[in-house]
Amino acid sequence: QVHLVESGGGLVQPGGSLRLSCKASGSVPWLNTMGWYRQTPGKQRELVASLTRGRDPRYGASVEGRVTISRDNAQYMVYLQMNSLKPDDSGVYYCNARSNDGNYWGQGIQVTVSA
Repeated sequence: QVHLVESGGGLVQPGGSLRLSCKASGSVPWLNTMGWYRQTPGKQRELVASLTRGRDPRYGASVEGRVTISRDNAQYMVYLQMNSLKPDDSGVYYCNARSNDGNYWGQGIQVTVSA
């Protein structure tokens, strides 16, 4: 089992920046992919960014160029740096981790972009 805890969300003004963090614990040495998804009311959960060992990061089309994902494998952390935030970026952001044994989700953290 893997337990994921997100932090760093909150309220930010349009054009601002925010950095989300996710700490993994449990069976973490076997995590292949870690990433971030977001969900807004009435929409399906969508990919924001993901990072798989040995591969280039993947970014969602709506955020590419404005976000950067990074991992600290020694600390079992994944980060999401978000810049030039827009109101449409508001939503609940979920940390995701995948191994050969399963697909895991954090509880989610609220990000609100508003003046």
